[in-house]
Amino acid sequence: MPLRRITVFLGVAGIATLLSLSVPPLLGQQRPSSAQQFPAAYRAPRLDGHPDLNGIWQALVTANWDLQDHEAQPGPHPELTGAYGAEPAGQSIVEGGEIPYKPEALAKRKANFENRLNVDVSDDKTWHALGDPEMKCYMPGVPRATYMPFPFQIVQGTSPYILMAYEFTGATRIIRMNWEQAAPTDSWMGWSRGRWEGDTLVVDVTGQREETWFDRAGNYHSDALHVVERYTLVSPYHMMYEATIEDPNVFTRPWKISFPLYRRMEKNVQLLEFKCVPFTEELLYGSMRKQAGR
Repeated sequence: MPLRRITVFLGVAGIATLLSLSVPPLLGQQRPSSAQQFPAAYRAPRLDGHPDLNGIWQALVTANWDLQDHEAQPGPHPELTGAYGAEPAGQSIVEGGEIPYKPEALAKRKANFENRLNVDVSDDKTWHALGDPEMKCYMPGVPRATYMPFPFQIVQGTSPYILMAYEFTGATRIIRMNWEQAAPTDSWMGWSRGRWEGDTLVVDVTGQREETWFDRAGNYHSDALHVVERYTLVSPYHMMYEATIEDPNVFTRPWKISFPLYRRMEKNVQLLEFKCVPFTEELLYGSMRKQAGR
């Protein structure tokens, strides 16, 4: 949905002056590449011969609400929550602006959005597939974990593993460096195999459960999802993130997202707990509570 043009009228001493302030359309607009944003070559500190990615990082995008361009809108039940649950406007992080859905898959995406608050677990054996997994405190999967409004931490040493720990739900994943073994089974955070291409950490992710979504707008994938992530330090405080997404069951071609990650610089910054399961128990299972006197 294109963002609206803003027109401002100013009057001074009885003379009407028209000033038209046009906000450039953001949908599909080509954003500067990482090289254009950070033109000077940056030599990152080294750890065992590779860039040291250790730290706590966070995205400042609104992709968790919708990967594509979106206007601000009220959230669920505004009559109860007012502005608390409202969704912020945001720019697309998808290259080209649009996700290349197959026609039948686009119909399911729209149905997902309509049913995003459906959490009926009483009789339906497929209830994991109903509603936004985030609302039920399920682990978010990749790449969604990277652009949620929560920080994550990279723990890198000299072993053949890199740990990524996420504040949301306490999710974690291990990057197995230079491994060839395929995913032994599907899981919520998938199977991650890494390698270095120059100063860029490349992570190949497969074996993700199909129940995870990309965002609250219902953008989704199947169990054939294949994600290739790229992490590149471009300054002491910024890292460019790119992910190429492929799923022949849902999309007509591979597509890419990209955005910067920012190093958290607060004094004594640390990853805190957001164990959200207790927040969802009433929502998910309240209907099963025994009534008094029964």
